[in-house]
Amino acid sequence: MAKRKKQFKSNVRSLITKFNPKSPISEQYRTIRTNIEFASVDQELSTLLVTSSGPSEGKSSTTANLGVVFAQQGKKILLIDGDLRKPTVHYTFKLDNRIGLSTVLVGEKTLEETVKETDVPNLDILTCGPIPPNPSELLGSKAMKQMLQIAQETYDVIVFDTPPVLAVTDAQILANICDGSIIVARSEQTEYDAIQKAKELLEPAHAKMLGVVLNDVAQKKSNTYYYYGS
Repeated sequence: MAKRKKQFKSNVRSLITKFNPKSPISEQYRTIRTNIEFASVDQELSTLLVTSSGPSEGKSSTTANLGVVFAQQGKKILLIDGDLRKPTVHYTFKLDNRIGLSTVLVGEKTLEETVKETDVPNLDILTCGPIPPNPSELLGSKAMKQMLQIAQETYDVIVFDTPPVLAVTDAQILANICDGSIIVARSEQTEYDAIQKAKELLEPAHAKMLGVVLNDVAQKKSNTYYYYGS
């Protein structure tokens, strides 16, 4: 991925796969997509969780761009902002967030009433909605599993953006109901021990680990600048 600038805190996420689909970085996202499909060859992957060990490691940008490249493949994609604490997906896609996942889970709205279309063909978004006082309980509820079953009737792949694993238990809860999980790490920032600890926390949740995306590696003229592997 492209070398970062010093500022990480902006809510603006780069959707390079949408605005510059022929760029080398977009091609790397398509390679990640292909590797995810290869990693789940024995089981059709319909739900994918993206997380990181800590904050500011490129998780949400990776999630959004993966949603775009899956949609560009012609599959019907639902990107869900599963971060009910610090949501960002609505910023990335410039969507209203007054209703979303939290309103569906408490029964105020149906999934159909809440999902928002984007200008990317085949890509729909379920934003976070109002931030609830009990994110973990909502994500682990029967309502969550029921909503996921309904969504799977419409969408080929459902991608979750989730909070960092080492911060809260939310990613572990969602990993338990997803077909595969990937961890995003930032070059020269994420420590190996943190990734290992995140993996150890996801394993008891029966997460199927598909690999690690190394984000923000310095570009080289004649070399690739990301790594994905198990």
